[in-house]
Amino acid sequence: MSPVSTASSRVIYDALKACGIRLMSALPETWLVHLIRLAEEDPEMILVRLAKEEEGVGISAGAHLAGVKSAMLMQNHGLLASINGIVSCAQLYRIPLLMLVSYRGEFGERDPWQTEGGGVTEDILRALRIPFVMLEQPDHVAQRIADAQTLALASNKPAALLLRRSLMVEE
Repeated sequence: MSPVSTASSRVIYDALKACGIRLMSALPETWLVHLIRLAEEDPEMILVRLAKEEEGVGISAGAHLAGVKSAMLMQNHGLLASINGIVSCAQLYRIPLLMLVSYRGEFGERDPWQTEGGGVTEDILRALRIPFVMLEQPDHVAQRIADAQTLALASNKPAALLLRRSLMVEE
């Protein structure tokens, strides 16, 4: 496994904070390790560690109702595991939901267990009518995160940012 980029993780984290994100939920995941650590070490950020990804939908819904901006961190298999909560909570009750998804399983994936989720991630997001954008290079991260947050808040709906290998892994 190639090392996860600490520099890209910092760019993502700083962009989230610049958007007013003050609560993040996550399960441990290789590409998210530095983002989770940054949240854990930041006294201005609340990090909620999840037992399963779908719990993050409820955490973000509660945060929204309390006036706190949040983000869910997960890999694409976590997105698949969260579909019920996304549809029956966030979409049904019009909750803005900012999701950062490790886009595992695309070209260059070395872990066989990651390959299936990557193959259906975009199709699932389209089927659920969840707008998404790729985060591929550090220079567009801040603007795309800000734009996704703006859309999620304006539409009161989920929006997804797919974290690509080119951004997250130092080959």
